[in-house]
Amino acid sequence: MRLRTLILLISLVVLVGFLGYRLELTLPTGPPDLASTYTPMTQPPPRGVGSYDVLGHTVSQAEAAQLLQTEEGRQQLSPEQGAVEITEDLLALGRESFYHETFGNEVLFTDVIGILDGPLGLPKLTKAILALKGQPTNNLQVTLDEAVTLGDRNFPAGTVINTGLDVPKGSVFPLGLVTHVKNVRPQVGVTCALCHATVNQETGRIIEGATNTDVNLGMLLALAPNSAALFRQTDVNPTEIPSGEHTYLTAEGETANLPNAEQVEKAVDGALLSWPPGNFVSNGDLKNNSAQVPSSYTHEAFPYAWSGVASIGWFHGLTTLNNAVFGLNADPTTTADAAPEVLGIDKEIYLGTMLQNAPTDHFRLPEGARPSEFFESVDPTPGSPGINWTIKMPEYPKGTLFMQNGLMAATPGHLVAEQLNGMSAWQNTLAPPPNEAVTDVASVQRGAKIFDNANCATCHSGRYFTNHRVIAQREVKTQPVRAPASKDFAEAFVPPDTYAPNVPVPLPADPMVLSVPTDITPEEDIKLAYAQSDPAGGYKVMKLIGVYLHAPYLHDGGVAASATALKQEEDGWYSVADPTQIGMVGTFMRHIKPDPGASLRMLVDRNLRQPMVEANRANPDLQRANVSGQGHEYWVDQKAGFDPQDQTDLVNFLLSLDDDPVALPPSVTTEVAAAR
Repeated sequence: MRLRTLILLISLVVLVGFLGYRLELTLPTGPPDLASTYTPMTQPPPRGVGSYDVLGHTVSQAEAAQLLQTEEGRQQLSPEQGAVEITEDLLALGRESFYHETFGNEVLFTDVIGILDGPLGLPKLTKAILALKGQPTNNLQVTLDEAVTLGDRNFPAGTVINTGLDVPKGSVFPLGLVTHVKNVRPQVGVTCALCHATVNQETGRIIEGATNTDVNLGMLLALAPNSAALFRQTDVNPTEIPSGEHTYLTAEGETANLPNAEQVEKAVDGALLSWPPGNFVSNGDLKNNSAQVPSSYTHEAFPYAWSGVASIGWFHGLTTLNNAVFGLNADPTTTADAAPEVLGIDKEIYLGTMLQNAPTDHFRLPEGARPSEFFESVDPTPGSPGINWTIKMPEYPKGTLFMQNGLMAATPGHLVAEQLNGMSAWQNTLAPPPNEAVTDVASVQRGAKIFDNANCATCHSGRYFTNHRVIAQREVKTQPVRAPASKDFAEAFVPPDTYAPNVPVPLPADPMVLSVPTDITPEEDIKLAYAQSDPAGGYKVMKLIGVYLHAPYLHDGGVAASATALKQEEDGWYSVADPTQIGMVGTFMRHIKPDPGASLRMLVDRNLRQPMVEANRANPDLQRANVSGQGHEYWVDQKAGFDPQDQTDLVNFLLSLDDDPVALPPSVTTEVAAAR
């Protein structure tokens, strides 16, 4: 039935195109039915309905009920004070936005970058999905019809591209891709679900909140004809590329030449192809600081982002993180105004490099035009900086701890931060399904004690296995490049303000402005997250709930091993049986799925980790993407005084951690009992 529906829709689009009518259609519509997900089978965190979030400070349902009985209390929980009530409607909006809100990024991806104009266009994706015949996949494969050259690499006709796109059972649409048909022209936008939901290959059900660990973002973007527009997400500085023939008008009114379009494209493609599956460069600091996409199991996981930079504001920084995806990362044009100060790139060169080779005539920079003036004339969101739907925060063009680039993603017809807060509230209700592979309860219980004995609980403490702190990179010693990535942004920050959450979008002439408190995260952690107190920066202590779903490990995704990479020796310890299947280089980069148990063993055993780090470092792509799997040198191995069974028990314990754990470490049991 779904295949018939898709065929009818495609036929309708073709027919309307032939007749020359105007059409605006969005495919698909509505989030997936809950019955097609694992969510009803999980033990979720509290939904929080009836509680309030007051710019990061939580007011419980019971506390709110008391406050609402007095005028003073009602004022305290009013939108004018920054209060957001968690309601079923807000949660529903959050889920809908998670699956279908693009904030307008289909213009960037389709008209400027051109993802539908490359060899993986909509017809090819549709053909690949139809070939599934309703069966699910967590890696949609597409075969190239003709040879393609990207960077310095040649992909001959017949090459099978592993996209990592997930298609649920019975569905005809990949998760996280929303297709708009506007004026007979298809556009494709990206939503949260592309990276933060995945499909179980066997059952076809959607695991909401889990990382799409093999989504091949670098390849998907490199195949577009103008991936050069994403130079900010790579180590390619256009000012270091020789000039080409395309002329532009400088801010001073002089004619000059933009960087050579072909050379920029080639260089950016090479950088994008170095990203391993499941990784993305989220900081536009002109460094190829690839990091694994995190999960959306966000309850009690603050501060957010690998470095902990999302640390203040609604939902303890989660709304800031959600905004960063759409108001900053998914639209490089939003930092054009800040480019001279933060990146040292002239605004006209910045925009000109992005637009000179746009595949759509409407967005392609004409010869001799001033890029900023041309962009303003074609901007689909006039009055809002950048391509996506955003609003200027009170400090714009300055950024703040709350909104790094001074912009908030928001679509007309909603309230300020309504969709972002909805996603935050809904993500906080998500939990992983139980790991059915863990059956040895006695081993899990012993592992819970080893967790304490090995001092894991020093950092991964409490019921959700995080102390919410930022640890200096010098101490944790993981791959160093990403930790200070937000340093230059922070040096231009001003005190954070926001608009009241009942202010409509578009903004009225004189919207209510509120100060955003900065006291919900320790100042020392904020400074470390932004590399202000230590130039090397730091990394946030991650929550461990659901780790069995998220191999490979560490922020760079470098710690990995296949199910057959290790073997057990006679003394009980494990050794590397197949050195070609360890590390990121031996797993996802060879289209081999990492095994969670084997990968966790690599994490805690120094004798296994060292050859794995060396294998990653020997790969030039991973060197460029700054993926090594180094650091986090906290061992449960022979040299640390443990025996093989201790290590196995710890691994089994870590694999068991859903939101209703089989066992808790003694330290956590004591803490929970004291709280009661």
